[in-house]
Amino acid sequence: MNADDMKKAAAAAAIEYVENGMIVGIGTGSTANHFIDLLAGIKGKIDGTVASSEASAQRLRGHGIHVMELNEASKLALYVDGADESNHALQLIKGGGGALTREKIVAACSEKFICIADDSKLVKVLGKYPLPVEVIPMARSYVARELVQMGGVPEYREGFVTDNGNIILDVYNLEIAEPLTMETRINQITGVVTVGIFAHRPADVLILGGPNGVQTLTA
Repeated sequence: MNADDMKKAAAAAAIEYVENGMIVGIGTGSTANHFIDLLAGIKGKIDGTVASSEASAQRLRGHGIHVMELNEASKLALYVDGADESNHALQLIKGGGGALTREKIVAACSEKFICIADDSKLVKVLGKYPLPVEVIPMARSYVARELVQMGGVPEYREGFVTDNGNIILDVYNLEIAEPLTMETRINQITGVVTVGIFAHRPADVLILGGPNGVQTLTA
């Protein structure tokens, strides 16, 4: 199995959590796309979806799956999304696709958050993957200087604009031994919209596709 096959296997396992009448929150990225494609086969079972990005909303509609605004749906029974990294406490780094703010909002509104990934994403300590930070454009230089003071090496994601009209700084050289503290600290920098650490709202279930099948971890 290659990495894409492992992602598909994790997405297929997540489909088992979808129940009749649910409104399902949908993440963003290559693994979430596999889940969307599989969800199309049971779209009559659900009452609708809430997408965490315009790209996911477009893919859902392409399958004829009803997409709702979050303010219409209120509380979601289930949110399914990928991750760039996860530790064993199911605290995540997300935002490689640039949708971290909307992903964090949808996760916060969901009763159960299922993260799907290939098994290379499970790490002992977060931070090998560059940490995305969504930033108000005029604050880019200021936020970058503050991140340098924290030991990070921020890099502007050239040519990328989020669905919210903001920019992304990808921060290298951070070993995130205390994700809760780091999430709070970066979010308190003026000009930061949100950071791609999901520690205050971690996953409830982590489904990992690997060469020997699917592994499920719970918080």
